[in-house]
Amino acid sequence: MHIDKSYQEIFVANKKWVEKKNNENPDFFSHLATEQNPDYLYIGCSDSRVHANEIMGLEPGQVFVHRNIANMVVNTDLNALSVINYGVEYLNVKYIIVCGHYNCGGIKAAMQPRDMGILNPWLRNVRDVYRLHEKELDAIENPNDRYNKLVEINVYEQCLNVIKTAEVQKSYLEKGYPRVAGWVYNLNEGVLIDLKIDFEKELNRIRKIYDLTKGK
Repeated sequence: MHIDKSYQEIFVANKKWVEKKNNENPDFFSHLATEQNPDYLYIGCSDSRVHANEIMGLEPGQVFVHRNIANMVVNTDLNALSVINYGVEYLNVKYIIVCGHYNCGGIKAAMQPRDMGILNPWLRNVRDVYRLHEKELDAIENPNDRYNKLVEINVYEQCLNVIKTAEVQKSYLEKGYPRVAGWVYNLNEGVLIDLKIDFEKELNRIRKIYDLTKGK
């Protein structure tokens, strides 16, 4: 079967990749196996067309990655929160980047008034973002433009969710990092777009209600 052949070709490609890396740098894998010291934590979408290392031009070991449908940071998702905790407290990342992308299937699904089965609880988080910004989004007549705007607004809201975490607040106030940034990846052009979120402004605004810097 074609799928079986395709599966086996992965291991052939892996061997070629290992040979290429060893030729470029004989110490590549021994160094990589010793430790990881990434400056960046990337929270992105699970979409198969978007891979953090490639679009950022970084090598293995340079970016710590968490991915899920529509690049969400949900306060009941222990997976995402554990990644943030580990990235901040143990890896000392300098930036936490939430990266969405245009043509996101998760965002599009959330904009459709239909029962999506097991996806409903997850997509509700995206729909809540729409509800918070309903007036602004409904004022956009073109459906595609409205869809792209929701991609951007969702990134902004997930950045706020990162800033709400105790680890990020405490670490930034004590060490000056990590900073939180929001990006959108344009699949049609391969370009990263910085939404230029004012991290310090948002942190100060968030702390009025979500200040978690006080000791227990």
